[in-house]
Amino acid sequence: MKRLNVQPTRMALTKLKERLKASQRGHKLLKDKQDELMRRFISMVREANELRDDVEKRLRSVYDNTTFAKSVFPEEMMRNTFFLEKPLASVDIEEQNLMGLSVPNMTFKKEEAEGTAFLVNNLALKQASEEMADLLPDLLRLTELEQRCVLLADEIQKVRRRVNALEHLTIPRLQVTIRYIQMKLEEGERDNVTRLIKIKELEGQKIAPIKK
Repeated sequence: MKRLNVQPTRMALTKLKERLKASQRGHKLLKDKQDELMRRFISMVREANELRDDVEKRLRSVYDNTTFAKSVFPEEMMRNTFFLEKPLASVDIEEQNLMGLSVPNMTFKKEEAEGTAFLVNNLALKQASEEMADLLPDLLRLTELEQRCVLLADEIQKVRRRVNALEHLTIPRLQVTIRYIQMKLEEGERDNVTRLIKIKELEGQKIAPIKK
């Protein structure tokens, strides 16, 4: 591991130790965040898969009733039946904070449909319309869940890259640099001690009395 390009001084050592502690603390926080994001992501994926299976099953019933009606009534009449002037529902979309990530929060408001005599008198279309109206909240929830899953997956990738950078690059490089500086400082201290011993020995030789 390549060390940082710093001067081996005590001040630099102190700063690097502080950076190492901050990096290790940040690594732990990010790792905890990654684990929690993964837990929520897996939970949302499971919920979305179960809801999708249910929605697809109910949509097939809507398609079957609509297909049956198409075999009896002209396509123009079918379009006029479903494209009503008054909307069947409205959706309010707000942003919600999820562990520092902005995710969509959708609120579904169902409206009373103003049907036509044609719709009321045709059982297949009436059933398809009612099933579709009941299905709209779940379709909205499915859209919300899948969008949240996409955002969470992207955030997990970002957090994972930061965790890996700290774990495999920043922290090891700081540790290598700290050991290098400590080694250099210890070498300097040993050199100073050796120098002082030699100086004392030389001074002792000068002070010692001359034997006759």
